[in-house]
Amino acid sequence: MRFAPPSELNTFLEKNPDIQLLEVLMPDYNGILRCKRIQRREFTSLYEGTFSVPRTVPFLAIRGDMYEGVDPKEVGGDPDQVLRPVPGTLARIPWLDSPVAQVLVAYADGEDYSWIDPRSPLLRVLQRYSESKLSPVVVTELEFYLVADGDGSRPEPLLGGIPGTGLQQEGIQYCMADDLIEFDDFLNDVRLACEIQGVPLTAIHSEFSPGQWEINTHHQSDPVLAGDHAMLLRRIVKSVARRHGISATFMAKPFADLAGSGMHIHASVYGADGVNIFADDEPLMPPRLMPALRHAVAGLGDTINEAMALFAPNPNSYRRFKAGAFAPSGASWGYDHREVALRIPASSESNRRIEHRIAGADANPYFVLAAVLAGVHAGLERARDPGEPIAREADLSQDTVTLPTRMDAGIQMFREGDILPDYLGQKFVDTFAAIRQGESDDYHGHVPDLDYQWYLRAL
Repeated sequence: MRFAPPSELNTFLEKNPDIQLLEVLMPDYNGILRCKRIQRREFTSLYEGTFSVPRTVPFLAIRGDMYEGVDPKEVGGDPDQVLRPVPGTLARIPWLDSPVAQVLVAYADGEDYSWIDPRSPLLRVLQRYSESKLSPVVVTELEFYLVADGDGSRPEPLLGGIPGTGLQQEGIQYCMADDLIEFDDFLNDVRLACEIQGVPLTAIHSEFSPGQWEINTHHQSDPVLAGDHAMLLRRIVKSVARRHGISATFMAKPFADLAGSGMHIHASVYGADGVNIFADDEPLMPPRLMPALRHAVAGLGDTINEAMALFAPNPNSYRRFKAGAFAPSGASWGYDHREVALRIPASSESNRRIEHRIAGADANPYFVLAAVLAGVHAGLERARDPGEPIAREADLSQDTVTLPTRMDAGIQMFREGDILPDYLGQKFVDTFAAIRQGESDDYHGHVPDLDYQWYLRAL
């Protein structure tokens, strides 16, 4: 069943009779969950398919602007759009004192997703897998920063304290137990919220950069559900942080001198017989990288540039991509090497997979999953070879960046793509590109303080 039936609401309210408000979570093209809070008397209309919002909601830019380029036949007059609840996402909100629940919704046309729903490009890609009698399995890994309170104009990462002093701990603190102890209240509330809201959290740890964390969910055979989990997880982290009087950000590059935050996707593919098509029947060490795996890697390499607008959707996103910034520099691949764009992690053959390391944590999870799985499928169909993998001992920290490093370049490559429009749909490509171009033009139309500091006196 695509959408949750009224019986799911009735069962929930029987178990939670105190709930008076419901937050309707509407994903948009930015990967933001827009939210509308409704009264109990309106709950039934949502579950009966008669609740609607403006059709422009998913197309709003990051600040809520509506840019030109979206087909006026779709949004002219700002018509209504029916929302339908996603099964299994109705849950209490534990970070609020008031009795409020939440539910993730879809933009629906009848009993199916509308093309304007951010999940639709991913659903198109999954249809191609179904036709090929293949089934993908995916995992998302998200990095984020905790941000310290301050009264200045620039944020600072929230660092752990040095015992017995008023100093903060600088430097690499990867997987430090002290960080887990110091932030235990926050981390435990994240865990509890994930349990309440059905997000399968697996691990969380402090990252290499001070103040940065990584949080992972369990692998999913339904990539749409994996996207739902990633969306909800970002909301949980930010909301629980706010409850604790701190802030969290999934910006791709919040601090110029620290590593950016990525969204890594692990993907494997299974045949009709339930066997991982990337696996070797005769496991060796180091492993042989089998033809299907190599073809999938080649497809991902072929689509990296035209997918950059999805992997790096904001001007800030491109600040991650520079030499020595702990982000991929190009379409490199290799076994058990964390500097490449397409990493084959050390694992058992049954769990052989590709880790896609390019997307920023700010990207829309549905779009990233759609682009990654489209690249894998295209590679399998085209049966191209990616060339030799990067040697395991190779140092890529100072490699020249060959990926697009500016937003306009990424948008242009996305518009002119050879592979992705066929998978994602030309209407989606045109709409997404128009929104991103409008935001880029708006962003670069502002005069930043740096212009005055560099040029005002000298010129």
